[in-house]
Amino acid sequence: MARSLTRGTANALDRRFKAAGAARRQASHVFPKHHSFFWGEIALYSFVVLVLSGVFLTFFFVPDTEDVVYHGPYVPAQGLYMSRAYASALDLSFEVRAGLFVRQLHHWAALLFVAAMVLHMCRNFFTGAFRRPRELTWLGGVALLLLGIFEGYLGYSMIDDLLSGLGVRIISGLLLSIPLIGTWVHWMVFGGAFDGEIWISRFYIAHVLLIPGLLIALIGMHLALVWYQKHTHFPGPGAREKNVVGERAVPGFGTNTVANGLWVVAVLGLLAGAFQINPVFLWGPYDPAAASTYIQPDWYAGFLIGALRLLPPWEIHLGAYVVPAPFWAGVFLPLVMFALLAAYPFLEQWATRDRRHHQLLQRPRDNPVRTAIGAMALTFWGILFLSGATGVLASTFDVAFELLVWAGRVGLIVVPPIAYMVTKRICVGLQRADRDVLERGVRTGVLQEGPDGVYVEVRRPPGGADRDGRPIPLEYGGARVDHRPATASEPVAEHPTEPVAEEQR
Repeated sequence: MARSLTRGTANALDRRFKAAGAARRQASHVFPKHHSFFWGEIALYSFVVLVLSGVFLTFFFVPDTEDVVYHGPYVPAQGLYMSRAYASALDLSFEVRAGLFVRQLHHWAALLFVAAMVLHMCRNFFTGAFRRPRELTWLGGVALLLLGIFEGYLGYSMIDDLLSGLGVRIISGLLLSIPLIGTWVHWMVFGGAFDGEIWISRFYIAHVLLIPGLLIALIGMHLALVWYQKHTHFPGPGAREKNVVGERAVPGFGTNTVANGLWVVAVLGLLAGAFQINPVFLWGPYDPAAASTYIQPDWYAGFLIGALRLLPPWEIHLGAYVVPAPFWAGVFLPLVMFALLAAYPFLEQWATRDRRHHQLLQRPRDNPVRTAIGAMALTFWGILFLSGATGVLASTFDVAFELLVWAGRVGLIVVPPIAYMVTKRICVGLQRADRDVLERGVRTGVLQEGPDGVYVEVRRPPGGADRDGRPIPLEYGGARVDHRPATASEPVAEHPTEPVAEEQR
């Protein structure tokens, strides 16, 4: 009965909207098969978990700064003055059934969402997936990453515990440090001087309505562009600039992506149930006179704290105006970092004068300059990230705090250029190794004695040998070169091990 009802409904829709042909064409959409493409899916499914768990939390969280006296089940906090927002977070953790689990599920999903976006963008960067005609897709990804960081910051800030209070106070100071307009920007956010009475409600509206709406719109645009422009794919058997080699949307990719989504939900559920995160009941309510070395922000905010610690206290006096020191580390530097990230496709296009359309991806070793720039940028970010935890490192390893700060300052100048040079040399060496195999053959581990008594390793020429027994060199096409030792002396041709779908662009 259900089958006939489904068939009848589908036929009725097709008679009215002529959707069968379009659905059949879209079901034949081809997706490349490579593990690195899963990072985008992980980010998408993490966002779905974020939305669903966030809807649950909105039924119980109270975004209010009004002071109350806590009389709930959490004994250490009884009798303390706290905001209604923090009290509702405690009630959500201890009185609502599965409330603590959903809180932790929401927080873990937020961390995974940002991490998967970062890894997805790294894959796109190092393989050149941002090249023409996909510059707009790259810009959308940068905007998603920026909004995701803001969304995560607002989420843990509006609870009004000790951790979030310290973070909000830092942001308040950074807003006030903006030249000329800082006071007005601070007023727009807080409604007055720190901390005001309406800032939690404003953070709440932005967190549950404004930024999620923008994220949904950008994700929809991002997916539409990827679907319309079709996918990039790695060089390999049958892969060309005019086609896409992989598996069709239905059933191959569809079943795989559903399984991937279920795994994301399962892993997040395991993390939420077994690994504690953001225990706000241990931090206590925000107190300007209290602080703790081991209370650290979420990982994606670590680079900002590190920048505030490492950059020198520069102040610029412009007549009656002063540009405070926190502005350079907390506002100017992050803006420059994201601006360079957004502009990189256009900068590379200008530097290389390459304005062709690219559908084939590059292995990182095939563009040593870009890979070295990426390694240098990640090293720069990593030093800032580690410097954000200098307090924890100093206390844990009994090292002077000032020594770690100066080590970070020196490392910020010295280590990124070294990372650039080392990465570039590694890429060039990997290229030489690939071309050596294609020109001279794969190593077999078998030694052969020559007429002069010298032992030479026998190689298996992948392109075969000529009449004189000399290997026929093959041209490197960007695909993976097999370096595994082989015992056969004759060349072995490469063929796909399984049938693949091919879609013309």
